[in-house]
Amino acid sequence: MSTPPHLDSPAQDFLKALASETRQQIMLHFAGGKELTVGEVAECCGLGQSTTSEQLSILRRGGLVTATRNGKTVRYRADPTTISARLAELQGYLACCCPPSASGATR
Repeated sequence: MSTPPHLDSPAQDFLKALASETRQQIMLHFAGGKELTVGEVAECCGLGQSTTSEQLSILRRGGLVTATRNGKTVRYRADPTTISARLAELQGYLACCCPPSASGATR
């Protein structure tokens, strides 16, 4: 009997990060390569700074954003390289456990 497919911890963190509507909305603000501070994200999303910081931490752990510190200022931006890698891993996982039908028809 073959070993069932398994998602590693980074892929699980990626999925957890995307599981929240708030974090999905935050990600939209990084479109086009924008870099934003916690305060800027908080203002855009109508969130408190501590909530925003917590949400960005989860996104960072999930590999969706990176952070760069310049003095006291931390700027966040989307991490397309890691996002692509996680999506490829998820695609492989899903193809393994739920292969598409031979006809390609959907139900």
